[in-house]
Amino acid sequence: MERRKEWYDHPEYYEAIFGTDTVREADFLQALSQRYGTGGKQWLEPACGAGRLVEEAARRGLRVAGYDLSEAMLAHARKRLTPAERRRVKLSRARMEDFFEPALEGRVDLAHTLVSTFRYLDSEKATVEHLVGTRRLLKPDGIYVLGFHLTDYARSAPEHERWVGQVGPDKVVCNTHEGLPQKRLRRSPMRNRLRVTGPGKDWLIETTWYFRTYDEAQVKRLFRKAGLRVAATFTFDYDLEAPVGRGSNRLDRVFVLQPDASATP
Repeated sequence: MERRKEWYDHPEYYEAIFGTDTVREADFLQALSQRYGTGGKQWLEPACGAGRLVEEAARRGLRVAGYDLSEAMLAHARKRLTPAERRRVKLSRARMEDFFEPALEGRVDLAHTLVSTFRYLDSEKATVEHLVGTRRLLKPDGIYVLGFHLTDYARSAPEHERWVGQVGPDKVVCNTHEGLPQKRLRRSPMRNRLRVTGPGKDWLIETTWYFRTYDEAQVKRLFRKAGLRVAATFTFDYDLEAPVGRGSNRLDRVFVLQPDASATP
């Protein structure tokens, strides 16, 4: 068995696990834009990864700006686009807390980050910089659709999720573990193991990191600090007719954020 360390260097295997809901996610985003935003055609995807939603949006005739820190992911994203799609897409290498494109200021109809990538931002400063920077790019009635899991600080056992996928002849098994939240440090230890097996191949790709933690009160304070208001909240079921009710114990959240015209972050 060959051991490797960084799953983002292998976008084809990453997508075998996390790229299965692309059409449903794009449908949901378009519906949110029509209901809560402008319904317009300029989208922005922070941490766009291997570009599955960039490709889907471009295929639907939308204009897309995307950025990511991983060159391997961006290369994969560019490779998948047709010449016609490339004319509607601009991809850049950037960190979530640093990205700013003057040509997009006040012009983005919808920004989106759906799969907990936001929790990689490891400090209050970084999260506020990202949110304020994204807010500056939105139209006054644009929206930022932000999905991630809230934290139950009373949790007493680690969490484990397992997925299985296929890339050609290769089988991909993904096991993700989230350790107990460290409330004072505002973080949870994470470990992901991708086991890839196929003809002449047996890889174990193990990646470890920390996710920043949020309960509901913490995240609402953060949004206010960044000059954003919550227009609606959903779950990872992506059901437009099933918003999260007050007092819900669901931790998977998709926040529909709008610029707060009265805020001055």
